[in-house]
Amino acid sequence: MKVTVVGAGAVGATCADNIARAELVEELVLLDIKEGFAEGKAQDMMQTAALLGFDTRITGSTNDYSKTAGSDVVVITSGLPRKPGMTREELIGVNAGIVRGVAENILKHSPNAIIIVISNPMDTMTYLALTATGLPKNRIIGMGGTLDSARFKYQLSQHLGCSPADLNAVVVGGHGDTTMIPLIRLATWNSVPVTNFLSEEKQKQIVADTMVGGATLTKLIGTSAWYAPGAAGAALVESIVRDQKKLFTCCVSLNGEYGQKDICLGVPVTIGKNGWEKILDFGLNAEEQALFNKSADAVRNMNDVLKTL
Repeated sequence: MKVTVVGAGAVGATCADNIARAELVEELVLLDIKEGFAEGKAQDMMQTAALLGFDTRITGSTNDYSKTAGSDVVVITSGLPRKPGMTREELIGVNAGIVRGVAENILKHSPNAIIIVISNPMDTMTYLALTATGLPKNRIIGMGGTLDSARFKYQLSQHLGCSPADLNAVVVGGHGDTTMIPLIRLATWNSVPVTNFLSEEKQKQIVADTMVGGATLTKLIGTSAWYAPGAAGAALVESIVRDQKKLFTCCVSLNGEYGQKDICLGVPVTIGKNGWEKILDFGLNAEEQALFNKSADAVRNMNDVLKTL
């Protein structure tokens, strides 16, 4: 198996490092537009192989897409990161051109690749990748909800004093500070509803803190986060290359599911060797469905900006 990560910045390099350490593939390509950057990151990672005991071959490339040929999965992280005070939506003009170019170049050399989109604004970039490439919808996956759900579990674990691994909790809707929907009603701690242990006030606080999780980190460290986003991308790669059929929240193309069409939005899906394979209906109540519809409206407004570019 072969995987390419496009963008050797903090998120891309972290994603690649996780993939290599877990020995998910035989060959890993790290590509970046900056001269020598991907090559340097690749060498640095390869020099950890003797210490960490992995055999994945990592190659760096400065914008030479021929080296990505035959990739089974491609993770797109390239684009400008958020700065403090900047919304994901403000990135759309610049990152749309980057993502479109990357997708087109990748498919020239890897026409059968499954594409994972991490670049922001993620919902709109996923929709762009789908419409620009014409690929079957199951081969275009936006990572956002996977990360948001991990952040949701973190917030819950802090308040419950438990291991995040013992929690099942998902975030649906858009990957934005005002568009994501942490489904606390459905969250469980080893099959027991977390609402049994949390006051209504605490529940609201956890939901609110989850929604601004990315912005909080951007304010603290001065740029977008990278450890959790990189790990989320690697987790999706693992479920694909090992055909694990794991359930993640991902941004995928909807055709009537959850009451929406012609949009890519975060919903629960199984991830396997064919990309995303099945959308699960979690049975949203009226309040949750209203929030989901509102989220869809906001994402559509962002998608409409693509028409002006």
